[in-house]
Amino acid sequence: MNGAPARGRDCWHVPKGGVPAKLEEPGTRTGTIPVTGAVPHGASPRPGGRPRRRIGYHASHEQTPPEELLRLVQRAEAAGFDAVLSSDHLAPWGVAQGHAGHAWSWLGAALAATTLPFGVVTAPGQRYHPVVTAQAVATLSRMFPGRFWAAYGSGEALNEHVTGDAWPSHEERRQRLRSSVQIIRALLAGETVSADEPVRVHEARIWSRPAQPPPVIAAAVSEQTAAWAAGWAEGLITVGSDPQQTAAVLEAYRGRGGRGEAMLQIHVSLARTDDEALRIAQEQWRQATVSAEQMWDLEHPEHFDARSDPRPEAMRGAVAISSSPRLLADRIAEAARGFDQVHIHHVGLDQDPFLDQAPELLGALRERLHAAAAPPEPGRPPQEHG
Repeated sequence: MNGAPARGRDCWHVPKGGVPAKLEEPGTRTGTIPVTGAVPHGASPRPGGRPRRRIGYHASHEQTPPEELLRLVQRAEAAGFDAVLSSDHLAPWGVAQGHAGHAWSWLGAALAATTLPFGVVTAPGQRYHPVVTAQAVATLSRMFPGRFWAAYGSGEALNEHVTGDAWPSHEERRQRLRSSVQIIRALLAGETVSADEPVRVHEARIWSRPAQPPPVIAAAVSEQTAAWAAGWAEGLITVGSDPQQTAAVLEAYRGRGGRGEAMLQIHVSLARTDDEALRIAQEQWRQATVSAEQMWDLEHPEHFDARSDPRPEAMRGAVAISSSPRLLADRIAEAARGFDQVHIHHVGLDQDPFLDQAPELLGALRERLHAAAAPPEPGRPPQEHG
């Protein structure tokens, strides 16, 4: 290891390639951060000892101005949601969405205005230097103990191209993410960090840290990324509404020894009629039909608009569309089978009609999630819901 202790503290040197050898050794401070117990994203208990899986509300900065989004998360708490998941975008996916507030500024206000736990999916390494991300995570975790977590992904050119740096290849982005996560882990553990490529750090230290850092969650869309993340993550979050696809991603993570909680984000459109729900999805979330091969590399909302497929069959494959809260609960429960948390994103601009129906949706969904988690009585098949 290069680098000498600074101010009596260990100074980690992260070599080129992004895997600091000392951080990989058993018994180091970062290698023994507890993942169980009072972690900020743990499922809330239910009487009888069986955990109740959390159902979260997705706060979409791409679609709602930050002051209005603050009101909406307060409404979501009153409606019965257990948690909030925040996006982190510099630009919206599509022009019609129209917003992109700064997530980290907003998170402090939102945590102070509610009692819910919050998470954010973010991408350290280009737009955000990992030292800055670590400081933000530390501050929120210290101010709101046990109520904040972050999930880390490799990012999209949509948000990252603004630095003017070349957009890396898929493998280079993976290496950068792994290096960034190691840097964040070490800083949150109280170490002084220096690092070389792919992310350069010079003797960084976080001075105000939480008593217990939040777990490091990996954001993964594909099976391949989920399997890769199992080697370093303390939890997983993925996105999708196709039960086969979500199950495959979860199995890829667990099959490689992935630990911690698994979370699912699902995009839905709930309206008075099926036609209206489809129209809302077509107007607001058509970029979900863009292929994975393209979506990481497109730089502007106009590019997503041009490549999206608003046909009904394509939209129904990307968004759970319904006029019935109970039928929508069936669709969500099927996609969320095996997951510890599910975070619901209603894709409409007007969130109030959705939140008006949320108590019915949440009640039906909790019934289904509880029934799916409970072992069947001997000689009796599992219960089905219509």
